[in-house]
Amino acid sequence: QVQLVESGGGLVQPGGSLRLSCAASGRTFSSNAMGWFRQGPGKEREFVAAIRWSGGWMDYADSVKGRFTISRDNAKNTVYLQMNSLKPEDTAVYYCAARPAGISRSDRLYDYWGQGTQVTVSS
Repeated sequence: QVQLVESGGGLVQPGGSLRLSCAASGRTFSSNAMGWFRQGPGKEREFVAAIRWSGGWMDYADSVKGRFTISRDNAKNTVYLQMNSLKPEDTAVYYCAARPAGISRSDRLYDYWGQGTQVTVSS
């Protein structure tokens, strides 16, 4: 089992920034790729970004490309999501997820999930 704990959410004004963290523990060698997903009010969960623990492979949804940056600290087993130029439409619960294979945009392919952290972008 892999345990994932997100942190860093909160309330921010439009144009502001937040950094989310996802700390992994347990059988972390079972997770080759980490992803960030989000679910806004009345919306389905959607892909945000993904990264591999090794090799530097990354992927971003078009809606966040150029504004969000995913990174990892292998020594700390932690993945980050730096979110800049936030917009009201970024308001959502953000989840991190892990899977043993390569990065994917499909949430159905991720085996482990965190509890989520709320991000609210509002003036």
